[in-house]
Formats: sequence, C-alpha cells, structure tokens
Amino acid sequence: MIVVIGDLFDAHELAALREAADRLDYVDGRGTAGRYAREVKSNLQAAPSPQREAIFAKLRQAMLAHEVVRSVARPRGFARLLLSRYGPGSSYGTHVDDPVMNGCRTDLSFTLSLSDASGYEGGELVMEDGIEDRAFKLDAGDLVLYPTSALHRVAPVLSGERVAIVGWITSWVRDPARREILHDLDVAARAIFDEHGKTPAFDRVFKAKANLARMWYDD
Repeated sequence: MIVVIGDLFDAHELAALREAADRLDYVDGRGTAGRYAREVKSNLQAAPSPQREAIFAKLRQAMLAHEVVRSVARPRGFARLLLSRYGPGSSYGTHVDDPVMNGCRTDLSFTLSLSDASGYEGGELVMEDGIEDRAFKLDAGDLVLYPTSALHRVAPVLSGERVAIVGWITSWVRDPARREILHDLDVAARAIFDEHGKTPAFDRVFKAKANLARMWYDD
C-alpha cells in the first residue's frame, strides 16, 4: 500500500525545516548506499551534525503524532533517516532498500519533500511493480509512505533542486497485508463513529481491530 500524506507540517514549520536544511553541510550520498545500490546512486546527503538531528527529531515527532501515519505504518521505531539533495544530473537508479538498517528491520520507507514540485524538473520518485511504473512528484510538505520491499528509483533531475528527507520505519506489524487490514478497520470504525456515534456496530469493528492487533503485533 502506498499512501501520500499532505498535512504533516504547517507552512511556517515547513519553511523553518527547509531553511535549517539549507544550512547543513553535505557529502557524497553513496556513503550510505549498499554494495550494489551505490553503483546507481548520485546525490548529496547531509553530514551528521546536531542541527541535522534536530530536523530529524521534529520529523519523528510529527510522524508519530499523525493519525494516518500511525494507522498505516504502526511505527515501532525509525531504523534510519537521511536528508538528500539532488541537483541537475543527480539521480538514484532502480534499487530495493536494505531489509535491515542499524540492526532494525525495515518495513516501510518514506520520502518527505522539502522542495516544491515546481522548483525542479524531473526527480520523480518512481515505483516499479512489474506491470507499470508509478511516478510521484511531491509538493513541499508532502510525505509518501511505501513498502520497503518495492523496487523504486529517483528519476534524473534536469533542472532546479530536489531536497527531501527519506527514512525507514520498523513496524509493530511486519506483514504488509495485516497492516492494511488494520488500517481498513481504523477507517471503518472512524466512519461509523463519525456518522452514528458509539454504536454496537462500532464496538464490534473496534473489537475486531483491537484483537487482531493483539494477535499480530510483535512481542
């Protein structure tokens, strides 16, 4: 399941994040790629610093507080965060993300754009599913969540600059089909409650969701 979320930060918070990102030092992005992925990776990434970690802390806090992120991802923790810049000629060819990072299983990947889509040409995040490619070009503040198991790439940037935070989530529920069922039950329970209040139907749906979570959450 791929989900795009557009309201993680307000305009003021987003501008502050982008200004902070512009003040960071950047290094060759191949340093964090796996053995094979580094062959197709051409971008810059923010070097470790307290200022970078402050940006990441704000993002983690916002994601953990967001109802849709919690429902879709069931986040147990964040395996890794990176802040990337793509200028003209930069790209990241087809690859699959590592299954384990920093000793943590990676279940979902995400990209938060810090650049307006109109500010650069090219640079789409492209998912490859064997039938057709799905391209995502995000506006500043948009976040896309997708399975870490997916083949994907970042198309070459032709002009302008693409700045984004990418990261990997370890979920309480490792099976993506089970996560989708729990999310569907969240949506159904919320719709029943919003339209009819706390009815017997709501109680049954909420009970099913809670008991499935008990069965499926990692120990």
